[in-house]
Amino acid sequence: MTEADGSDLGDLRIVAEYQFGAGAGDALFPEDATIDVSRSRSGRPRQVYVAGERVTSYGTDGRFTLGVAGGHRLRAALDDSAYTVVVGDESIPFVRDGKNAFAKFVTDVDPAVRPGDEVCVVGPDGELLGVGRAELSADAMLDFETGMAVRVREGAGSDE
Repeated sequence: MTEADGSDLGDLRIVAEYQFGAGAGDALFPEDATIDVSRSRSGRPRQVYVAGERVTSYGTDGRFTLGVAGGHRLRAALDDSAYTVVVGDESIPFVRDGKNAFAKFVTDVDPAVRPGDEVCVVGPDGELLGVGRAELSADAMLDFETGMAVRVREGAGSDE
């Protein structure tokens, strides 16, 4: 793992702003933090760590996949509903453990969410439960009674 240089940070911030919107670049990769990058054999960034926590992975498709630390950073910096799927109380322990979120339990969702988007899954109180990839559009998540809404990649674990 190597420390990110200025050009790396600029590129990473641009991708974050494009994928998640204004403010995401600075939220995920702040100026005053130690940012380390693991690289592929070709030298392309792979995993991005801020202060020792995995914030994102950089996919071969040029998009980020969020880690829980990245989800916390995005939730703190962006609008509360941006890239967010809200699930009911019955889903909390499952999503926290990294299990998928199903449409039947989705109570609210950012209307801009599309299939394939990286999202934060939160409980009714706004607590981050996990991060993952949306499998359905926002409308479908609210309308469907069956099917996977979010393929959860990483659960936030229990707060005990």
